[in-house]
Amino acid sequence: MLNLSLRQLRTFTAAARYLSFARAAEELHLTAPAVSMQIRDLESAIGLPVFERSGRVMSLTTTGEYLLVYARRVIATLKEAEDTLARLRGVQAGRITVGMVGTAQYFVPRLLAQFRVDYPGVEVRLTVGNRDQLDRQLHDREIDLAIMGRPPRDFDVRAEAFAANPLTVIAAASHRLVGVRDVAPAQLDREPFIVRESGSGTRSAMEAWFREARVAPPQLMEMNDNETIKQAVIAGMGLTLLSLHTVGLELDAGLLAVVDVAGLPLKRAWHVVSIGSMSLSPAAEAFRYFVLERGETLLGTLFGVSR
Repeated sequence: MLNLSLRQLRTFTAAARYLSFARAAEELHLTAPAVSMQIRDLESAIGLPVFERSGRVMSLTTTGEYLLVYARRVIATLKEAEDTLARLRGVQAGRITVGMVGTAQYFVPRLLAQFRVDYPGVEVRLTVGNRDQLDRQLHDREIDLAIMGRPPRDFDVRAEAFAANPLTVIAAASHRLVGVRDVAPAQLDREPFIVRESGSGTRSAMEAWFREARVAPPQLMEMNDNETIKQAVIAGMGLTLLSLHTVGLELDAGLLAVVDVAGLPLKRAWHVVSIGSMSLSPAAEAFRYFVLERGETLLGTLFGVSR
């Protein structure tokens, strides 16, 4: 065990997160054979296998499950040490990992670009996942901050709203309901919907609104990517409920349109979220403050939507 390297532990935790050497390789900017070699060296060092395969399905062995707990502790402890040293250096340098839900990809890169102008010495790593994935990454200290809609509720976090996140029904521009004023929710009961995957914050908000409005439209298709959903809606396959922050270009181009449904848009908020009990490094604290100070203005500029 003393011969294990930090690189091997990072590779192992990434492979365990995705249960895929290929996806771990993408995250770590390695090749899949390089990840496989790191795992083989790790297994050789401990004398036991950490993964097992059944056909195309990969899973952790019991040894792997135990090792994952300790590997995450080691990485988290080193991250705390790095943050402490960063506090001594100040904000001129540092490294932060920011997680965001898929919908936030339409504005977070702009925020990061502006942040880097003020703090060019700070290295930022960006990850994308749905709400459930970000909850786990925050809990396991794999990310410093998350940009998301609904914050976690089952562990202690600091969640601060910085801008509105309006969700509404979107259709192809040629759809028969486009242009109709005050569409009653009941009129959606026979309209097929294309929805986000289970675990998505958008999906949870949609299902809660369906219950509140007492409607149950058929769910034609489930997708885990906003871009694919938009293309399906443009093709006339059905309606969807998405954040207005995802469809700005398509609305401007006349490819998609907002359906004027009574009671919509849903008023949600964007939050910047961190672990409540964890002190942020100066770099992460600077980014948090930057988002709170400039996030709403940027969204208003991009989408014309404010709180």
